[in-house]
Amino acid sequence: MVRSDRYKWVALSNTTLGVLIATVDSSIVIISLPAIFRGIGLDPLSPGNIGYLLWMILGYTLVSAVLVVALGRLGDMFGRVRMYNIGFVVFSLASLALSLDPLRGGGGALWLIGFRIVQAVGGSMLTANSAAILTDAFPSRQRGMALGINQITALAGMFLGLLAGGVLAAIDWRAVFWVSVPIGVVGTFWSYRSLREVGTRKPGRIDWVGNITFTAGAAVLLAGVTYGIQPYGGHSTGWTNPWVLAGLGGGVLLLVGFCIAETKVADPMFQLSLFRIRAFAAGNIAALLIAIARGGMQFMLIVWLQGIWLPLHGYSFERTPLWAGIFMLPLTVGFLIGGPASGYLSDRYGARLFATTGLLLVAGSFIGLVLLPVDFSYPAFAGLLFVSGLGQGMFSAPNTSSIMGSVPPGQRGVASGMRSTFQNSGTALSIGLFFSLMVVGLSGTLPHTLSSGLQAQGVPAATAHQVASLPPVATLFATFLGNNPIGHLLGPSGVLNTLPAHAVQTLTGNRFFPELVSDPFHHGLVTVFGAAALMALVAAGASMLRGKHQAASATAGRPGSGTGSGPGPEADASGGSAAAAGQDDAATTRS
Repeated sequence: MVRSDRYKWVALSNTTLGVLIATVDSSIVIISLPAIFRGIGLDPLSPGNIGYLLWMILGYTLVSAVLVVALGRLGDMFGRVRMYNIGFVVFSLASLALSLDPLRGGGGALWLIGFRIVQAVGGSMLTANSAAILTDAFPSRQRGMALGINQITALAGMFLGLLAGGVLAAIDWRAVFWVSVPIGVVGTFWSYRSLREVGTRKPGRIDWVGNITFTAGAAVLLAGVTYGIQPYGGHSTGWTNPWVLAGLGGGVLLLVGFCIAETKVADPMFQLSLFRIRAFAAGNIAALLIAIARGGMQFMLIVWLQGIWLPLHGYSFERTPLWAGIFMLPLTVGFLIGGPASGYLSDRYGARLFATTGLLLVAGSFIGLVLLPVDFSYPAFAGLLFVSGLGQGMFSAPNTSSIMGSVPPGQRGVASGMRSTFQNSGTALSIGLFFSLMVVGLSGTLPHTLSSGLQAQGVPAATAHQVASLPPVATLFATFLGNNPIGHLLGPSGVLNTLPAHAVQTLTGNRFFPELVSDPFHHGLVTVFGAAALMALVAAGASMLRGKHQAASATAGRPGSGTGSGPGPEADASGGSAAAAGQDDAATTRS
């Protein structure tokens, strides 16, 4: 069966739709959380409800990080298109269930969290197999371009989700979930009718030990990171919580057990020998580091815009979620320009130049953001966001092509899953890392600043000290949710009802809180973005180590063995296997 030109474009358009809707839904709830919690009648910032808030934000990402390797391996065994199609069905049904939440309060939150997890399973099936489907469908000379479009669409979807969430939440909170249903239905019918298996399958047994140890280890570890953000025992974070420490230690031990088990079984879930391929190992290390940096940037920018800059420029706190998504659009524009262009050029000139240059641009943008004042000039801010998006696009597309092109055809599903795991794990880790850095930075200066500012407006000293002693994470999440922070902090005490009208207007106005926290926030921002810049530079170093480019024409005619086995000593300078490259062209041109 000859691989037609038409089929590869059908595969590109369908898989791009799949990863777009999956990644849009990974972030769409972030901006729409205020409307969602109002809709189910739950205050997510009360002490007993912060867990609901964290799982609504992170549950989708955690499940995606845990499952994509196993689902990619199942795609290698039973068919990548088959797993991808099932993913569309699961995703669509879960989206429908989310939009029909019949409960309120904690029950309504658990319904949403549960079906978000189911939705993440479907999304993981889509993202774990899309890159492998494209690698099968496209010849090596066009693979970077195709994977570039697909990957950048996925990354842009994370930021487009912020904008879509703000727009849809203003209409109805259920629309945030309902909008995915018709797209999922169309994608399901389209994929079932148009996609077909053209790649190399590698039948085998399911590695139960590997699946269980990896899934449990990653889940426990990332859950420990998630709960490390919450206050514990008088501390501003929960890193001293015995349960968090047990989760971190237990997760690491399970993952060590996973690595040992994978060297013992005959048909492992993941071929650890793939890390001997230089392009695969270097590309995934760089992807993990930049995912951590990117995830931290996304959340810090939201807090910066919603909590400080937008209110200072006349936007009410309730309107800031939508406008934060709008003002972050230059980041998405940079993605959309840098990704496809660098993917196309990397097919001719190799991944290392574009990926490494992109990471250096990202590091420079972080340094530029550190140098900006808190009340910045928007053109300068937009320019730095554009440079960051451009750099991330320049890195992501060639890096994905380099990773996927370096492995044998029979391992593409699991390789795609591991690549997604590194990215999703990096996002989850970034939230724990950067929120903790920000909270620790605020803990040193915010209590005194907040207490003094409140007392200056007539708030009794006892109430001011009580409010100032609350964990800074509550203040961060209040701005994150588009709530008036001072109104939220003082509301339970009833003190606003006893103060003069002018004092209440000042306290709950647009300028009091932003001006109060600008200095403490900037100290934390310097720490966070400084760490992100360092990670981007280390990632650039890893990218440099991926090896030199080998032209596609040099390997296109070499025959492969057709076994789909792991890489051997014939790996070329770029970390790829020359035999695998020839095998790909032979196997996918005719079957």
